[in-house]
Amino acid sequence: MNFYCKAKTIRFLALSILLLILAPMLVVGQQVTTTPQNGAEQNTLASGTLEDIIQYAIKNQPIIQQSVIDERIAENTVKSKLADWYPQINFNYNLQHNFIIQTSVIAGNPVRLGVNNTSAGQFTLSQAIFNRDVLLAKRTRGDVLLQASQNTTFNKIDLAVNVSKAFYDVLATTEQIRVSEEDIVRLERSLKDAQNQYQSGVADKIDYKRATISLNNTKAAKKSNEEVLKGKMEYLKSLMGYPLGNDLKITYDSLQLERETMLDTVQGPEVNSRIEFQQLSTQKRLLESNLQYNKMSFLPTVSANGAYNLNYQNNQFSDLYGNNFPNSFAALTLSLPLYQGGKRKANINTAEWQVKRVDLDIKNLKLNVNSEYSNALGYYKGSLANLIAQKENVDLAREVYDVIQLQYRSGIKTYLEVITSETDLRLARINYYNALYQVLANKIDVQKALGQLNY
Repeated sequence: MNFYCKAKTIRFLALSILLLILAPMLVVGQQVTTTPQNGAEQNTLASGTLEDIIQYAIKNQPIIQQSVIDERIAENTVKSKLADWYPQINFNYNLQHNFIIQTSVIAGNPVRLGVNNTSAGQFTLSQAIFNRDVLLAKRTRGDVLLQASQNTTFNKIDLAVNVSKAFYDVLATTEQIRVSEEDIVRLERSLKDAQNQYQSGVADKIDYKRATISLNNTKAAKKSNEEVLKGKMEYLKSLMGYPLGNDLKITYDSLQLERETMLDTVQGPEVNSRIEFQQLSTQKRLLESNLQYNKMSFLPTVSANGAYNLNYQNNQFSDLYGNNFPNSFAALTLSLPLYQGGKRKANINTAEWQVKRVDLDIKNLKLNVNSEYSNALGYYKGSLANLIAQKENVDLAREVYDVIQLQYRSGIKTYLEVITSETDLRLARINYYNALYQVLANKIDVQKALGQLNY
């Protein structure tokens, strides 16, 4: 019975040890299996609107990821600095063999001071009571973390602006390609009509050749825009942090985009809402704390200290730890530099100038915000007026083209007028889409100047 119990115990221990050995492998195996699936879901988009693309870019752009890492670094740096407020406990150990023991002459007699072997263990405890370094860390903790967070926000806003403009640029080129495709269909039909009229003797081959020239030019323009679109799409994907070799399909509603061109132009810029102003305000508070830190350099550093020492001494190494001669103490330490060659005063002056300099940065920002808003608003109003004109031109050009096309088939107009009207229609449509996306891009600049973009 005892043997059976022992065997059962041995098997249980062996199984436990085996599970402990295999557990990390099982965990690693699970991670390897699931990571690619999670990565695929996070790193690609089947299709996306502008907002989807912006959110994807904010999540995957390396610059934003670096900013988030900087926030984590700032948090741990602050924790490291604040840790100096807690009691600092340390232990030191020493083992020493003296080959030649120091000898002193006392009352005319040489006396050996010490033994052959010594060993010591020391427990020390220190507590900061007043220290300007840890006091600065405590005072600036919130602003340091806020500064890191504001830097992330600034990068997100800047990324959103760039992604939006790249998105609209892609849409403008995409619409140009679509216009060319529709024109190619029309021109192929016109070419067929001109060819039939030439073969029937109604018209000469000039109309046929003109139709061929227009068709070739439109196909060339379409091919050129398709190549340009590839570069613009790659630029958009690079801004997004999109993985190489993966396709990106963007979705949009032209009517909805046209409705989104409207903007309240009566409102004025509020500098307080700009992330740049918030960053400078935080920087100023940090510099003011730094100024106070340098002024405190004339104050002493105060700390409480204590130690408990273990002292072992013996001429025989084997009996070294047989006798202990401990000692302990507690102390209050005050440290005050009396003269440093004017270093502290120079540091205070430097800190004061830094505060004055950031004040000028804030003043300069206020001037630039007003100028930036006026400039962006001017471009927006100009592009909006151009959009309205181009939209009317599209309607007029389509009407003119339809009328001339009918007149040409009736033999009233020449084919040259058909080509001219078709060219006017194509240019009017291209100009309309370019104007539409230019208005949207200028609207982004106005919203940025107003401080209305928040991510």
